[in-house]
Amino acid sequence: MKELLTYIAEDTDGGKRLDIFVMESSDSLTRSRIKSLIESGKVAVNDKTAKKSGAIIKVGDAVTVEIEEPEELSLEPCDIPIDIVYEDDHLAVINKAQGMVVHPAPGSPDNTLVNALLYSLKSLSSINGVIRPGIVHRLDKDTSGLLVVAKTDEAHISLQRQIALKEAKRYYIALVDGKMPKKRGEINEPIERSKKDRKKMAVSPTGRNALTLYRVLKEYDKPYSLVEYELKTGRTHQIRVHSKFIGHPIVGDSVYGGSNKFNVNGQLLHAFRLCFTHPVTDEKMEFCRDVPDYFKEVLEVLGKGDENYGIESEDNG
Repeated sequence: MKELLTYIAEDTDGGKRLDIFVMESSDSLTRSRIKSLIESGKVAVNDKTAKKSGAIIKVGDAVTVEIEEPEELSLEPCDIPIDIVYEDDHLAVINKAQGMVVHPAPGSPDNTLVNALLYSLKSLSSINGVIRPGIVHRLDKDTSGLLVVAKTDEAHISLQRQIALKEAKRYYIALVDGKMPKKRGEINEPIERSKKDRKKMAVSPTGRNALTLYRVLKEYDKPYSLVEYELKTGRTHQIRVHSKFIGHPIVGDSVYGGSNKFNVNGQLLHAFRLCFTHPVTDEKMEFCRDVPDYFKEVLEVLGKGDENYGIESEDNG
């Protein structure tokens, strides 16, 4: 079974060698494996087969890599209820529930969002292979909220490019331990897979650039802070890792040291706002969904019934 991976060069990737760019973008491909794939004609830049490992990448380039999937997983449509916020012939916007894995993987072969999408939607893009069809970007299992799914390859490439070039906007809301150092700020620290625990990510000087903006919405006496985050890059576990790095982990995040006085089942992190340009109509799309009830209950306890969380947005859905 073959899998087609697509990586879009971000603003800091311009000028890199092709093999270096693919290695940094992939979680598993080695430089020697990438060289072999290029020599075998399995790598393309903007739909043109790459000839040299040392080819120079430009910002916005779409690099596709065709590889053999190491393990074939069963992928069956499953009648699992999902919250489809918006859908047309090209894309869908989903409000993912906490606890749902986005796509099948060893250890989570079924009951994922992809299984549910295959049942609920008539089509999904073929990019990212048979195991991750339509998946433009991901949310962690215990992170709830909005994500966009591509139904066509054209839409997939456009949406992926918008995210890579920071044209699409992704906003999150989280309850963190303690009080943030400033009301507004940025966390600009590179991230890579932890050398001590491969299941975790960590800030590291040899990692890929990662930029998170934050804005404090409300402070509580306990102390906790309700914080809005904007992702400027899309590294795995980025908000969770950056929050831990500055000493304010997300409540309920046992992996990265968050407290759990409220006995929640995972981090209180919700992707509440998503903005992008429609890949076909060029319409500006914006969607917003409030935090889930279990999150809201914690805030109501802390705020003694105050329901003003600072979330305001227009919504196409």
